[in-house]
Amino acid sequence: MFPAAAGYDRAITVFSPDGRLYQVEYAIETVRRGTLAVGIKAADGVVLAVEEKTRKLQSQTNAQKIFQVDEHIAVAAAGYIPDARVQVDHARIFAQSNRLVYDEPAEVETIARRIADICQQFTQYAGVRPFGVSLIIAGVDRNGPSLYLTDPSGTYLGYEAVAIGAGSDQVIEYLEQNYQPNKKLEEMCVLAIEAIYTVSEDKSGIKHIKIATVDTATKKMRFLTEKEIEELASRARNREKPKQ
Repeated sequence: MFPAAAGYDRAITVFSPDGRLYQVEYAIETVRRGTLAVGIKAADGVVLAVEEKTRKLQSQTNAQKIFQVDEHIAVAAAGYIPDARVQVDHARIFAQSNRLVYDEPAEVETIARRIADICQQFTQYAGVRPFGVSLIIAGVDRNGPSLYLTDPSGTYLGYEAVAIGAGSDQVIEYLEQNYQPNKKLEEMCVLAIEAIYTVSEDKSGIKHIKIATVDTATKKMRFLTEKEIEELASRARNREKPKQ
């Protein structure tokens, strides 16, 4: 006889007697062990910020955890990043198909739901494993700024601000205390950097931080330059921290 959990974590399609899918829980644990990703909705856009731990001689030119789905939608990932690339590629195809068929950009929630549906399918069929990644999907559509989170179970939820990856519980607590929905995009970028600094080993540098935004004026995603991030980080370091 197997111990209580051992016999039920060998197949994705088998529920344990207490109603759990252990393989899905293991995939969610993979996300918790990934490096931090933060998404925040502002009054005039959305911001995604990630912490990337690179090797000494690794090129730091391109972000490894932030992806562009469409000109108005960006994605930040935490967990097993190769799985994120597969999901992002699918989202890109869906977004372009939506433009061809309906002659309009896809809504952010539609992309989030599509990714969540794929995740759910990989919890239902034998011979596959769940995706070991969560995505923060951010963008600006006809509904304004939008921010959604998907996870390996196939759940997707909308947020005002959210964090995933290592230290995310502490970061979410910080965001709950300091988030104000009426703030502009620039202020939210500073807040995102502050949130990363709360759990990062490097609490002053910027080499490990990548940021992308989508604003309501242009509805276009863009990566912030190193100079822009340094200016925002300087404000984050110098600003008096609110009492917690």
